Amino acid sequence: MPATIANGDAPELAFHNIVDGKPRSSDVKEQVIDPRTEEVGWDVPVASAQDLDDAVDAARRAFKTWRFVSHDEREKILQSVADCLRTNKDVLAQAHMKETGKSFIMASADVEVAALHYEYYKGMTLEDDVQYEDAEVKIVGTYVPIGVTAAISPWNFPLILSSVKVASALATGNCVIIKPSPFTPYAILKFCELVQSVLPPGVFQALHGGADLGERMTLHRGIDQISFTGTVAVGQHILQNCTKTMKKVILEMAGNDAAIICEDADLGKVIPSVAHGCFFHAGQVCVASKRIYVHESLYDKFMELFIEEAKKWSPNNILFAPLSNRPNFERAKSILEDSKKNNHDIVLGGEVKNDEKGFWLPPTIIAKPPEESRIVQEEQFAPITPVMIWSDEDDVIARANLENSGLGASLYTPDLDKARRIAQRLESGSVWINRFERPHFGAYFAGWKLSGFGGELGKRGLYDYCQVQCLHFHK
Repeated sequence: MPATIANGDAPELAFHNIVDGKPRSSDVKEQVIDPRTEEVGWDVPVASAQDLDDAVDAARRAFKTWRFVSHDEREKILQSVADCLRTNKDVLAQAHMKETGKSFIMASADVEVAALHYEYYKGMTLEDDVQYEDAEVKIVGTYVPIGVTAAISPWNFPLILSSVKVASALATGNCVIIKPSPFTPYAILKFCELVQSVLPPGVFQALHGGADLGERMTLHRGIDQISFTGTVAVGQHILQNCTKTMKKVILEMAGNDAAIICEDADLGKVIPSVAHGCFFHAGQVCVASKRIYVHESLYDKFMELFIEEAKKWSPNNILFAPLSNRPNFERAKSILEDSKKNNHDIVLGGEVKNDEKGFWLPPTIIAKPPEESRIVQEEQFAPITPVMIWSDEDDVIARANLENSGLGASLYTPDLDKARRIAQRLESGSVWINRFERPHFGAYFAGWKLSGFGGELGKRGLYDYCQVQCLHFHK
């Protein structure tokens, strides 16, 4: 039976690495810091090199039979995984709160979205397709699982973003070993432990550790694929490592998303959407609106309304949150200090209360910083938003298309023909029109340029978890 707890009452929980269907402890323990209070959380065991080897061996054994499990049977199992998430929602949400700083409502929503990913993929199949046929030959393309996938997930949305990787791997017949971020291991480890009741041993395993464990995964000869979400620098290093064993690789990396507000935009509708795109979870979203470009005819009115809207995002707002860990907190403060040093016009926020507990930054708006400034060129991953002005369409598109902006963008105009014309000139894997950026499980999500390699989500995303095998039938 799942543990039941009331909203806000944190239970005492034990955490384990999961290897071959069984919990495994370690002599080496770490703790997570609660970003709201800076209190030390529960112990979590650190996986050893032997734990990784054992997990890979278990996954390779399990793959021999799991790869041949019928689609109907995998569909039932994926539904059981979704049911397990929902049955244990309160426990998982409480663990999620302690590691991410999210409110109970936000953490609960993350559990539900994770469950939806499993339900979406349970009904998804990759059908064989006839690639060529004539009087002599018929060539059929088939899609077969790769083998053992190592999933390295980030700290901002641990359950949601890990569920994308795990559900995709399981739906295509792969076995998967997940390594959560060392800042947010709780919910993933607990979920993996709970779901062993519905999965064969070795099919889904979880190991906690830092960069050294991730390094071993990327170099391990028993792992066939890496799926990673994180920074550009780490993603580039993973790509280099994977060439040594020719692993398949999926990388979802930084996205310095631009939001473009056109001259015909309805500010009454646009302002709340842009603010949500900037400040939801304190801007710690891969596709948050990180640079705002407003047409010159609307700029003054936009700023007046945007400042007032941003004031609604505070610790009292259940959709706002502290920065999830000290390194991100310190990095965000350094970006803010850089703007102060360079006399940028900070029209809202900008002050950090160092005498208070928690990694809190207030919603901060910087008006018209130079295009070459750090606040514009770098992905902030914090509630710090630069707002610039534009007048020429070619110019704003060129400014939007930074090398690190290939994950997403948003665009606001009621003229959908114009929206399509501009959107197709933006060098981003996804463009949201008249809405803040948010991935959808039915749409392929892939970064361009420095923002990614391969992709996930949607039916198209499953192909990245498969090998293509062509069968040549000679008549």
